[in-house]
Amino acid sequence: MEQKNVIVIGAGLAGSEAAWQLARRGIFVELHEMKPAKKTDAHTSEDFAELVCSNSLRSDQLENAVGLLKEEMRRLDSLILSCADATRVEAGGALAVDRKAFSALVTERIRSHPRIKVVSREDCALPEQGEVIVATGPLTSDALADHLQALFGEASTLHFYDAAAPLVAFESVDMDSAFFASRYNKGTPDYINCPMTAEEYSAFVTELAAAEETEVHGFEDKHVFEGCMPVEVMARRGLDTLRYGPLKPRGLVDPKTGKEPYAVVQLRKDNAQGSIYNLVGFQTHLKFPEQRRVFSMIPALKSAQFLRYGKMHRNTYLDSPRMLNRYYQYLPDPRISFVGQMTGVEGYVESAASGMLAGIETARRLLGLPPVDFPAETAIGALGLYVSNPSVTQFQPMNINFGIMPPLGYRVKGGKRNKNAVIAQRALEALEPLRVSAAEGVICE
Repeated sequence: MEQKNVIVIGAGLAGSEAAWQLARRGIFVELHEMKPAKKTDAHTSEDFAELVCSNSLRSDQLENAVGLLKEEMRRLDSLILSCADATRVEAGGALAVDRKAFSALVTERIRSHPRIKVVSREDCALPEQGEVIVATGPLTSDALADHLQALFGEASTLHFYDAAAPLVAFESVDMDSAFFASRYNKGTPDYINCPMTAEEYSAFVTELAAAEETEVHGFEDKHVFEGCMPVEVMARRGLDTLRYGPLKPRGLVDPKTGKEPYAVVQLRKDNAQGSIYNLVGFQTHLKFPEQRRVFSMIPALKSAQFLRYGKMHRNTYLDSPRMLNRYYQYLPDPRISFVGQMTGVEGYVESAASGMLAGIETARRLLGLPPVDFPAETAIGALGLYVSNPSVTQFQPMNINFGIMPPLGYRVKGGKRNKNAVIAQRALEALEPLRVSAAEGVICE
């Protein structure tokens, strides 16, 4: 039998998932990764599937669209979800992971697969022949980005700015000024909550809005992706913006007062040992001394030891509705596929899902099998169909949401949560018969 081969460029979440799905189906993969020889400004680890902005994969509840997407991926035997579940840390109703352990496990499983050959190299151009899946992410190297720009033309690539949140040492958090709890007592009390009075909050927001930022070439507030807004940008939008965003106190009762605080900063565990916590929603591009000065105004963080400061970076993505089909193939040259955040799917889970779909469908095409064609009623299908929908005129990075899935066509009693639960049930029922098709060609190791 003729050996089938695919080159996957980039070993982030999308590239690792795509390589895994191909290899499981008997396809030989050459996985190109420029680390450790070269890293972007946002990366620190030599491992694959490095989580840059946060260690959270967000909600794990089926009534939430990303929770549904994760469940679909689990049922389709996702590498990323199996590694995430194996390295999870408690985070209430969310799926959060030990950042280092997660990446290490993905790396070990990829490197040990007999049909995946890892090649440490930077690709400065796309291969002229053969099947290629490009998964270089929003932080694509300058050389390859220039090559793609020349290939596509100026109008076909877009960008926005993204930011990572700071990390602090648990032992430096003043627990006399904080308390453990999860919102509405949902799950175990895994978050450290740092309450603020009205006066403390007002002074904090004033200083935050006026704090000095790191100069980022071409940066303007309007170019920030709304789903990952720097905390200082939110502060400039009005005094109460943060209290209705990441500092909202709803569902959090301070045991010292028996009441909800005026505002709350939440810290989420970043490693299994619980020695490192990240500031939830505190993506930022303030200068490092300004981060220490302003964030230390939070009473529980007055003596905090910052293990990593927040950083800002530019993310590049494609005008996918005019460039890709539902399988993430490049329309002018279908041997090339693009996956991950560079396609405009936003979020770790969504990136991995695009790699999963492209990996499955590419393998089926090479094996002479018909496509699975995940429908819009499934989260994984809806995401691919949204990204490739040419009627989308103002294309923006998109997290999975129930709004891009077909409506039920009838009313559901009990509010939005009940309606979402019904949509999720419909999705899983639609996925069930496709699991058999998707598993065709899978080789049991």
